[in-house]
Amino acid sequence: IAGTLETKPILSVTKEVYKEPTKRNSKNWIAGTLETKPILSVTKEVYRRCLIKKVLPTIRSKWPRENGTEIFIQQDNAKPHINPMDSEFIEAASMDGFDIHLLFQPPNSPDMNVLDLGCFRAIQSLQHQEAPKTIDELILAVEKSFDQLSTESLNNVFLTLQSCMVEVMKNLGGNNYKVPHIGKHRLMKDGSLPLQIECEKELVNQVRSHIQA
Repeated sequence: IAGTLETKPILSVTKEVYKEPTKRNSKNWIAGTLETKPILSVTKEVYRRCLIKKVLPTIRSKWPRENGTEIFIQQDNAKPHINPMDSEFIEAASMDGFDIHLLFQPPNSPDMNVLDLGCFRAIQSLQHQEAPKTIDELILAVEKSFDQLSTESLNNVFLTLQSCMVEVMKNLGGNNYKVPHIGKHRLMKDGSLPLQIECEKELVNQVRSHIQA
């Protein structure tokens, strides 16, 4: 009997920017013009504030309730990232009936991060069609590319993520494998692209035995 790998809804968080008035006149602006600048040092406080003030409210406003209210936000193992049991986050994450959790990306496993695996590359391929000259133009170009990213592209990346999960299981938790390719575009044209990647029951039992050993 074959099972299926189901991926929980996962989001990721990145850096913030801020606006600061310029101190001097230049050919591009007059003194006092608000200039967009990136935050160069992202601390735990900055990261926590971004989660609570920006990410969580956006999730609550846009998330379709019929898909359930249990959501996992995946973060990598960077030092500024907060503990999943952070009390301020937990309080904010349980508002309005939601059950939102933080989890860490497995160490040394970049393929387990759906953004690094393919989403960022798909967005960047669209963003490179623009020619931004300022940070504000770059931000607009990235937002435009994000909005233009097709559901088909996103679905393909999640299928690749599930395929990588199967390969990790075959390696009993290791990362000595090549990212598998199943010919998604061909399968899409044939109308046979799967919604989920199947995983053989024997492999699941083998991995369970390895973990319990």
